[in-house]
Amino acid sequence: MNSIPSSQNPPESGGQSPVEMPPATDEASSNVNVLKGPLLLVALTAVYVLLQILALNFYPLEAWTQRILHMVGGLALGAILYSSTSRGQPHEPGWLKAIGALSLLLAISTSIAFFLIDKAALDVPGMNFFSWAMALSIIVTIPATWVSTGKGLHRLPDISMAMLSLVIGWYLISYLDMLQFRAGAFPTTTDAVVAASAIAILLEITRRTTGMAMVIIASIFILYAFVGPWMPSILYHEGYNLPRVITYLITDNGILGPTLGVSATYLILFIVFAAFLQSSGAGDYFVRLAFAVAGHKRGGPAKVSVLASGLMGTINGSSAGNVVSTGAFTIPLMKKVGYKPPVSGAIEAAASSGGQILPPIMGAGAFIMADITGIPYTEIVLAATIPGILYFLSVYFMVDLEAAKMAMRGLSKDQLPDKAKLLKQLYLLSPIIILILCLISGYSVIRAGTLSGISVIAVSWFGATPMGPKRIFYALALAGQMAIPLIAVCATAGIVVGVISITGVGLRFSSILLSFADASLLLALVFAMLISIVLGMGMPTTAAYAVAAAVIAPGLVQLGLEPIISHFFVFFFAVMSAITPPVALAAYAGAAIAGANSMTTGVQAFKIGIAAFLIPFIFCFNPALLMQGTVPEIAMAAFTATIGIYFLSAAVQGWLITRLAIPVRILAFSTSMLMIMGGWETDLAGIALALAIIFWKKQETRNNPLISETKQ
Repeated sequence: MNSIPSSQNPPESGGQSPVEMPPATDEASSNVNVLKGPLLLVALTAVYVLLQILALNFYPLEAWTQRILHMVGGLALGAILYSSTSRGQPHEPGWLKAIGALSLLLAISTSIAFFLIDKAALDVPGMNFFSWAMALSIIVTIPATWVSTGKGLHRLPDISMAMLSLVIGWYLISYLDMLQFRAGAFPTTTDAVVAASAIAILLEITRRTTGMAMVIIASIFILYAFVGPWMPSILYHEGYNLPRVITYLITDNGILGPTLGVSATYLILFIVFAAFLQSSGAGDYFVRLAFAVAGHKRGGPAKVSVLASGLMGTINGSSAGNVVSTGAFTIPLMKKVGYKPPVSGAIEAAASSGGQILPPIMGAGAFIMADITGIPYTEIVLAATIPGILYFLSVYFMVDLEAAKMAMRGLSKDQLPDKAKLLKQLYLLSPIIILILCLISGYSVIRAGTLSGISVIAVSWFGATPMGPKRIFYALALAGQMAIPLIAVCATAGIVVGVISITGVGLRFSSILLSFADASLLLALVFAMLISIVLGMGMPTTAAYAVAAAVIAPGLVQLGLEPIISHFFVFFFAVMSAITPPVALAAYAGAAIAGANSMTTGVQAFKIGIAAFLIPFIFCFNPALLMQGTVPEIAMAAFTATIGIYFLSAAVQGWLITRLAIPVRILAFSTSMLMIMGGWETDLAGIALALAIIFWKKQETRNNPLISETKQ
């Protein structure tokens, strides 16, 4: 049995009780068999990733071919690495073994049938032996995986599903030229069977890796493609037959569309980058650096959570995953210094979710947005700078004021890493700097991602965990494990996009927005926000944004908003759906670690991240926050918005110098709105109100000796 060598080292400390880093783990969830299995499986995962990197840099493939290989390889590995259940037993009952053997026999028969059958038979109407074998294999194999209790190589149904995934990929590539012409128009029976099988396996892997939410949403959209004739007028369409719909979904209008394309080109590179950072110890350095910078301040662990989760969240692209990784040690420390369990989990959830609106990587959201809109990546990252900083300032202010209200203190010096030693390791930040410089210098995203990944290897040789061949090998395998959930959700999001495309329902949502806009643009934006959040609930950010971009963004553009503003609007709410009750995945992950009530933690996370629900409305009316305007306009918008965010935090937390009464909280909230909105009239009014509140609180402190100001 093999596992990744640990890359996590305890931080250097000047005392006897340093902050302990969590041990390295190979498991993302309880049903993951990654890198604990045979060396052959680890090698296959690493080779899968390596071949894609080589193809991107040296051997470019046709777009459909690249996406098909990316998807079916991920599905095949996902079938084996992510088991259907976590209740593996050393011995299976005889009847389960028989079902497993049958599924394997059917998979082998399907594979043989494809290679031996007369290819002309695949192009005629009606079922042939290959079609029957494929259909029967899927019907037996997927349910068999649900009841199988075997481990490792004894999980025959999972091995069968992996084989079927590869056969599907072989068919799609073998008939690529004809499929590009006939899929979704006049498909053959075999086309339909293969497409249906691919969708079934895709939904099963998505269920295993990300849960049922995405599967349910995709299934509802597939059903909608058939029930259109019985839907209300706004959702009505004439309906489509089964072969046309499911083969249309296996095209670049659906599963093989832009979302999977981004996964096959950009996401895989930055997943490798994140895995290399973890393996080299640079990822741990981010956390130690955050402790050194903010650990001594009041509520120090919470501020560490904000900084560390922001740094890691922008790279890894998973809100809940980031909560689990960094929250494993920040949440217990927050509880230790006085934060209540729900607040501790909520702070980590809000910070981890916000990492995906923070440049330069934005959890891969920037790449998807660039691909969908055609707007240059550098322009998108530049536009995200001020909103991303404002969000993290708001979370920082929230935790600071909470700490002041609770009279908390920071960690003692002997509990913190040694700053002098950390300064000597600043070179570990160079991969991030290299990435940014490459992008600014005009390198392609692929080249910039590749060079930054190579730089991690080079930098590691100056530290305690040099990346030799073995460590690189396991880092590539870890990247493959990390990539599979994203591949699944990106491909599944393509199902939703494909149904929206074939039925035209996206245009109907646009008409709804236009009708709301006749009454009020603000009302239309509120409706767009609600739809974006509902579509994103329970879904990873990548998929949530892809769906919202297809359904909502076109309508916002028709309202007269610039494309970049429209897409940032839905992107923000797709991200924040992870901390929006009742389905707040990131908050629930934080609650599990904190030992708190899930719904209470979700409400607290919503409260801490409240700025992200206001900022999108502000940049719709004040585009300077997205770098749309002159330098003075942008500078003034950023300055006044920062003040506004502080007063918003004070109003929500009920603390500014001292505790705020309800009327003063209302005034503080009014101040924040005036400062954030933009325009010199509102800015002047906001400044006057802010000075009045501060003067009042200062006077109150001087006149009442029982009130003492809490210092950092």
